[in-house]
Amino acid sequence: MNVPLTQDVRALYQKLFTGCVPKPENLAEVTKDITNISKNRSRYEAVGNKLGIPWYFVGVIHCMEGSLNFNTHLHNGDPLTHRTNHVPANRPLTGNPPFTWEDSAVDALSMRNLNKVTDWSLPSLLYHMEAYNGFGYRSQDPPINSPYLWSYSNNYGAGKFVADGKYDPDAVSKQCGAAVILHQMVAQGIIGFDANGNPLPGAGAAAG
Repeated sequence: MNVPLTQDVRALYQKLFTGCVPKPENLAEVTKDITNISKNRSRYEAVGNKLGIPWYFVGVIHCMEGSLNFNTHLHNGDPLTHRTNHVPANRPLTGNPPFTWEDSAVDALSMRNLNKVTDWSLPSLLYHMEAYNGFGYRSQDPPINSPYLWSYSNNYGAGKFVADGKYDPDAVSKQCGAAVILHQMVAQGIIGFDANGNPLPGAGAAAG
């Protein structure tokens, strides 16, 4: 499903983020993830600065795809001891296993052309996070906010793909959404955005 980043889509991301309220019962888990992401900021910066991607984008995607495990591919959480098995399969295309986490991460982000993105404002950041997982939740009837972004918050209740192409409207995601992690990173003062969604100075945006 192709979803262009129109002004209406940008405005909706901004509205959802501004109105996001994390569920109190999940805050301890979210805080633990943020602590671990921040602890490894230098590793995320090493990859992000090379590609012109904010370190916190890399860190949050690592949390979503690999549970912050540096022994897995950023593509999908498969082990680094082999090329990826799940979609996208047979990555990286070059080199030989075992791969370093950094080399695999560069491949994962580059294959999605994230190294060509120049707009890392908040709406664009959320758009590319959702795109990493896919826009399938928008095609449901009725459409729902993607749990990949909004799980553990007031912006999501139920509905989940429990397998490739298999959607269960009653299933509930047990993983914190990427936008909720990002929201709490802002709340903790680790990163920040201005009223227009642009990263604030010192917010850890990629060098360049």
